[in-house]
Amino acid sequence: MVRFAIVGCGRIAKKHAEIVGGKQISGTELVGVCDLRADRAKAYGEKYQVPSFTDMHEMMSKIGGSIDVLSILTESGNHAANVLQLARYGKHFVVEKPMALTIEDADAMISACDAAGVKLFVVKQNRYNLPVQKLRSALEEGRFGKIVMGTVRVRWCRTQQYYDQDAWRGTWAMDGGVFTNQASHHVDLLEWMLGEPESVFARSATALVNIEAEDTGVAVIKFRSGALGVIEATTATRPKDLEGSLSILGEKGTAEIGGFAVNEMKIWNFAEPRLEDADILANYRQNPPNVYGFGHVAYLEHVVDSIAHGKKALVDGFEGRKSLELIMAIYESIETGREVFLKFIPKKCRLGKK
Repeated sequence: MVRFAIVGCGRIAKKHAEIVGGKQISGTELVGVCDLRADRAKAYGEKYQVPSFTDMHEMMSKIGGSIDVLSILTESGNHAANVLQLARYGKHFVVEKPMALTIEDADAMISACDAAGVKLFVVKQNRYNLPVQKLRSALEEGRFGKIVMGTVRVRWCRTQQYYDQDAWRGTWAMDGGVFTNQASHHVDLLEWMLGEPESVFARSATALVNIEAEDTGVAVIKFRSGALGVIEATTATRPKDLEGSLSILGEKGTAEIGGFAVNEMKIWNFAEPRLEDADILANYRQNPPNVYGFGHVAYLEHVVDSIAHGKKALVDGFEGRKSLELIMAIYESIETGREVFLKFIPKKCRLGKK
């Protein structure tokens, strides 16, 4: 049995609680919840019949012995502080995206978990979508040949009401904009598929809402392989979500995964077809009911398997750090109006600045 406690009972906590507290994965148990807002913590505690707390250290002192994993689901800008404060208790961590808002904080989290001898899992659930897994396998097998271009598109709807729900949303100190929040999974996927980025040039706008950071942006990436990447991201789609998609173009094949959450195989076309290709296109067309997709269950199953059997994490702190560094380079480019070469020292990037 792998026992979870949730720290932060906001929007994404509903998904984690349903999976662990709702017994969607065998061998897991929700044993406690914590949030600074007593009403939120109490609501989750009562629903899943577990103790609720408003202080995470009190939670650890009272039920720490029954906790194996701490799920850090607080505001993005608090992830690092939460992990650093809790690492001494020797529990594994599941941290929602983005893992932190600065490279320094990400490095500190990795170091603290290493020192404590615990695992750090960064949630990138879209890697576990079945179409994404098939695409990754095809890349590893060389079916695309030379990669020419990869593109991700995030065309979602977030109105002013969404940002007004919590004061931290859309702020540089605690959240960032569409690149950091909604599109961070897609940035991760593009980098996972195309490899190490060499440089990026980006532009952004705050088009339809009143927030500090951007609701719309585009970025062009040059990868060390020679491939080009394009990121199109916006929360200014109206009146509702349109897509979250990924496409790969190579000399020997083309694939596109669409839907709300990179979960619907739309194009699967190769110069050297295989018998299973028609089945892949037919069987992976299912679109999830919301932008979270189906991947959280598979991701948390992987977490349990990794802890129970000592397996390596697919997305550990070092993997989570990669997409954060690229996002920071995007912001550096936006602020300077210049192409930014990785690796770099941020000078103008406002993300994570208090």
